[in-house]
Amino acid sequence: MNARKTQSGQVSLLSEDDLYLFNQGSHLLLYDKLGAHPLEVNGTAGTYFAVWAPNAHAVFVMGDFNGWDQHDTPLKPRGSSGIWEGFRPGVGLGQRYKYHIESKNLGYQVDKADPLAFQAEEPPLTASVVSDLSYQWGDGDWLARRAAGDALERPMAIYEVHLGSWRRGEDGRRLGYREIAPLLADYCLELGFTHVELMPVMEHPFYGSWGYQTTGYFAPSRRYGSLQDFMFLVDHLHQRGIGLILDWVPSHFPDDGHGLSFFDGTHLYEHADPRQGYHPDWHSAIFNYGRDEVRSFLLSSAMFWLKEMHADGLRVDAVASMLYLDYSRRDGEWIPNQYGGNENLEAVQFLQRLNQETYAANPGVQNIAEESTAWPMVSRPTYLGGLGFGLKWDMGWMHDTLSYFRRQPVHRKFHHNQLTFRMLYAFTENFVLALSHDEVVHGKGSLLGKMPGDDWQKFANLRLLYCYQYGQPAKKLLFMGGEFGQWAEWSHEAALDWHLLAYPPHQGLQRLVSDLNRLYARQPALQEDLRPGGFEWVDCNDADNSVLAFLRWGRQGQALLVVCNFTPVPRSGYWVGVNQGGPWREVLNSDAEIYGGSGWGNLGGLTAGKRSTHGRPYSLNLTLPPLAAVFLQPAGQADL
Repeated sequence: MNARKTQSGQVSLLSEDDLYLFNQGSHLLLYDKLGAHPLEVNGTAGTYFAVWAPNAHAVFVMGDFNGWDQHDTPLKPRGSSGIWEGFRPGVGLGQRYKYHIESKNLGYQVDKADPLAFQAEEPPLTASVVSDLSYQWGDGDWLARRAAGDALERPMAIYEVHLGSWRRGEDGRRLGYREIAPLLADYCLELGFTHVELMPVMEHPFYGSWGYQTTGYFAPSRRYGSLQDFMFLVDHLHQRGIGLILDWVPSHFPDDGHGLSFFDGTHLYEHADPRQGYHPDWHSAIFNYGRDEVRSFLLSSAMFWLKEMHADGLRVDAVASMLYLDYSRRDGEWIPNQYGGNENLEAVQFLQRLNQETYAANPGVQNIAEESTAWPMVSRPTYLGGLGFGLKWDMGWMHDTLSYFRRQPVHRKFHHNQLTFRMLYAFTENFVLALSHDEVVHGKGSLLGKMPGDDWQKFANLRLLYCYQYGQPAKKLLFMGGEFGQWAEWSHEAALDWHLLAYPPHQGLQRLVSDLNRLYARQPALQEDLRPGGFEWVDCNDADNSVLAFLRWGRQGQALLVVCNFTPVPRSGYWVGVNQGGPWREVLNSDAEIYGGSGWGNLGGLTAGKRSTHGRPYSLNLTLPPLAAVFLQPAGQADL
């Protein structure tokens, strides 16, 4: 790291260009300049500190090295940039520190953690820790393959994980990054998931926030180990062929005293007016996206996780709350934009810039929006007026589908449109069909618990739900525990109920998820999941029988027929029209006994005869198992 001296003789990592870009909102690598950086100056080892506090009267750094004396180590202002900086000899890696800030605001004083620290103490302690980015990465081949292809053209079966409650030690302790790495990699490979998505690992003071109340935008949580331990986790997953997506929260932050809130005695990172700067749902502060330095901070945070931590994408949380000024607010509780509308124009510009910069600098990554409204073109390029994300969660599909599945099968025929409506908009965005953690918390129960009927029917319904999810065109996401049928609602305080895998119904469900992932990976027809040409209804109107039939098409004409029976009534002699005669092979049947089903089916395959059905020249005379889906393909058609 190259330090320089300013005209006043003080040590600095900041050039005039850095200051210009920072104050203009265009600095993308701020973590290289601000924060704490060990270095050597004229043969003397120490640490350079720099922090943005433009409304401070004085700023000091205190820590292990000076007995936490609030006034022992003053920093100096860097011109009119608002940055305070200084070099302290003798400070090295692992030493704890904070900034003591004395504000111009009526004598306000506060001790703050470093907003750009790479590491913090393990909560509930709140000091920052001097760290560096040293690590010998071994995932070069993975990054090269990622850059050489388009992730949107590949299967994406995402396993969403909360690190603190996926697995735990025998004594109930949380496992560390290095302990989890091989276990998680082995499990994902066993089940065929292509990616892991981690709920926020950025440092957060309250464990029960699951990471969504972030204070450390450049620091993985110390609860699971060091910065280098986290790098090992990413590296290990990549070397095993598994991608990593990180939840990232640029929408709001908590008001903990050591964090970003009221940082220098003023509302520095957040809006001062609570109609803009306070989030009523989460009781937290909202970033001021119109402030140049805040944009530099957030853009640099995103770049840090993608560039330095080698993440394969960011899932951006709560995008809807960023886009709308009146989100969760009543009349009079929000301020319209300059045109009188409810759109947050500054947030829109920030999100577009975020995607432009991160995609340009990190070939092959994919950013994903958790956006729950009908805002147009979320996953379309910015040059067309879109927000520039690669993918968007399909929240409408999730709500409609779970609402349908909760119903007793006898009533489902009256709600058939909840299954078919999605195809009216399915290709307006690049969608992810997500059955996420949000659906198994706050009294909602587990996915298995939502299903109606006795235990056998609950498992059959859940198997059918997953088949319907994987049969639909879109990328896939499943929250941990759902793959083997966790009965209990998810709790962040304990590990998943892995003991359930001693029982055949749970084993069967897990095997089905594994087989669905492998079917997705080898079937070109299922991989054509973002374009209209990859999907065609055969029959979407058989509400009386609660049956859906559709074809999936690969780019080279590969066909896959999916037929779903949403009732517990087996249906023999059910004719389905197809375009090709001859033998068809049943490649997956969710009622197979190996999955815990009853064994109804089509004896592995059958022949399409010359009979016109559904406007097609050939027909299959199918047996539809109860509460099940069957996948069939022409017998001579090769997989990947």
